[in-house]
Amino acid sequence: MADITLDRVGELLRGLIELLWTKPEGLPLKELLATLPQITKLTEYEIEYSPSTNKPRYERIIQLATIPLFQIGWLYKNDKRRWYITDEGRDACKRYANPQELYKESLTIFEDRRQNNSLNNLVAEEAAENAWEQIQNFLQATKRIDFLMLIVDLLIAMGYYIKWTAPLEKNHGQIDIVAFADPLGVKGPRVLIQVKHKGQAVTVEGIKAFSATMGSKDYGLFVSTGGFTSDAIESLKSEIFSKITLWDLEKFFDLWVINYEKLSKEARSRLPLRAIYFLYGLE
Repeated sequence: MADITLDRVGELLRGLIELLWTKPEGLPLKELLATLPQITKLTEYEIEYSPSTNKPRYERIIQLATIPLFQIGWLYKNDKRRWYITDEGRDACKRYANPQELYKESLTIFEDRRQNNSLNNLVAEEAAENAWEQIQNFLQATKRIDFLMLIVDLLIAMGYYIKWTAPLEKNHGQIDIVAFADPLGVKGPRVLIQVKHKGQAVTVEGIKAFSATMGSKDYGLFVSTGGFTSDAIESLKSEIFSKITLWDLEKFFDLWVINYEKLSKEARSRLPLRAIYFLYGLE
């Protein structure tokens, strides 16, 4: 970051904060970085690809510049690379309206705390981010038939019995999988599953269309690798859609990890994972 001044870092952070300010649900890092140039005009140097990372320089600048803000709790990111601004971060933005002052204050606090904190935390967090990016890219690149099999694998591991799957070579409409809680389908409600892969975020209209396929005693599971719009998520609070559960890519992966030991050997070979442990939180 030798070619980037503190003032310029402050300007980039201002654009970042503007994007996060109205998003209490946070934003995926990929979307955040893609949208930032619409908020803050970038220089040719910042847009150029870095030889060391093969990515635009501004992306690395943002990731390095925000380390202090994450470490002191003004920003937060989960293990799926979704970024949020915290209440403490909002308070700091109000105290330091000038973005350069905000960044300098974050550096001061960070340096004070770093005297007592291990850098192992930074190593672990960066490893977690890189791991999720790799997994996310892999899942989004899978063919529809392969991703559908992953959903079937996970449902079986969770104790469901698959009654029917749509013929993959045909245009089957809304329903991809039908599952029950027991082999005969007599102990619990029928579960209808729709899977949307490699598409845009599902809207309220998509939820309504799926709901229309469900009987009064059915439950629904809607899986979308493109996610769901905020309105679609909010619509589930309505009693009309109360029997529908939504899985985006993050939710699917979390459940895959939770149920990993219950998955068949064949299922694990389709999305194999290995846990790596780091020292974390040492003081």
